Amino acid sequence: MSEIKAETTHHHPLIISEPDVSDQQEKSHLKTQRLASLDIFRGLAVALMILVDHAGGDWPEISHAPWNGCNLADFVMPFFLFIVGVAIALALKRIPDRADAVKKVIFRTLKLLFWGILLQGGFSHAPDELTYGVDVRMIRLCGVLQRIALSYLLVSLVEIFTKDVQDKDQSVGQFSIFRLYCWHWLMAACVLVVYLALLYGTYVPDWQFTIINKDSADYGKVFNVTCGVRGKLNPPCNAVGYIDRKVLGINHMYHRPAWRRSKACTQDSPFEGPLRKDAPSWCHAPFEPEGLLSSVSSILSTIIGVHFGHVIIHTKGHLARLKQWVTMGFALLIFGLTLHFTNAIPLNKQLYTLSYVCVTSGAAALVFSAIYALV
Repeated sequence: MSEIKAETTHHHPLIISEPDVSDQQEKSHLKTQRLASLDIFRGLAVALMILVDHAGGDWPEISHAPWNGCNLADFVMPFFLFIVGVAIALALKRIPDRADAVKKVIFRTLKLLFWGILLQGGFSHAPDELTYGVDVRMIRLCGVLQRIALSYLLVSLVEIFTKDVQDKDQSVGQFSIFRLYCWHWLMAACVLVVYLALLYGTYVPDWQFTIINKDSADYGKVFNVTCGVRGKLNPPCNAVGYIDRKVLGINHMYHRPAWRRSKACTQDSPFEGPLRKDAPSWCHAPFEPEGLLSSVSSILSTIIGVHFGHVIIHTKGHLARLKQWVTMGFALLIFGLTLHFTNAIPLNKQLYTLSYVCVTSGAAALVFSAIYALV
């Protein structure tokens, strides 16, 4: 996503034109130039994803945290969103026509949504046994690619429709870059306010669900979960799960959430194992780790990535760029860890909390800075 190539024109072979050499070189430079450090970071994120997907079962310490906390696997999604943000800033500046840029963004968003539904919606049940097909009553509606699509679409549109303002000043100071891109940070503030208001202000009533897995010994059994609270961040009674159950429907959520590996649910914790006989009822319930409200807060990771792309555009000199990146990276990391260890807002990938945004974005900033310095 770090490059969207410009359209090329085709000339009749009998017509010999003599274009301006400097203009031709500039266009060629824009078409072929890539940020090598971003490509390497993207490759690292893919390798990390493969590692935790295949080794997470044997080494649960690197797999997703059952609830609060942050393991190695929990950095993969924010790293991708950060990379998408940097790529947005670099790619969209190459497309001068606003309508063309919007068309490309919408088309790419639809592709991400299509592949997200196809790959994570339940189409491939058992590929080794060549068993495919989707039960629309059970299809999973959310997923990793759908979350990336939402962040990519919204942040890209803000970038496109504020581009004229940004182009007025191509050289800005360390702090004036925030003023130049004030619409991006206004969007971030709105996202944060909406997320926190819903997370802590939504009343979560008691709820129930039925086991629909035919292979389960509890098939057809109805479980009741007691809540009747507001502002709780525990597994059964948080607003993120409640909103997903109301909007998506519990049958369209992820049926093997990470919380099944918690001590409350299984004696094999942190490994995945059979549920305890005295496990709370919510241990049997689905939960969507890429749900609606948590996807709203994940937009913040992309906006932070876009800021790093803006620094590349407006700051000349590697040392000056690294100074800004490292400073912001450490600031985010310290702020997020402070929120977590003071018990103000815990690190939680399932809820995509503010502390989780800050810690993972800060880590992405420092890793990207290190790769940039090495390259």
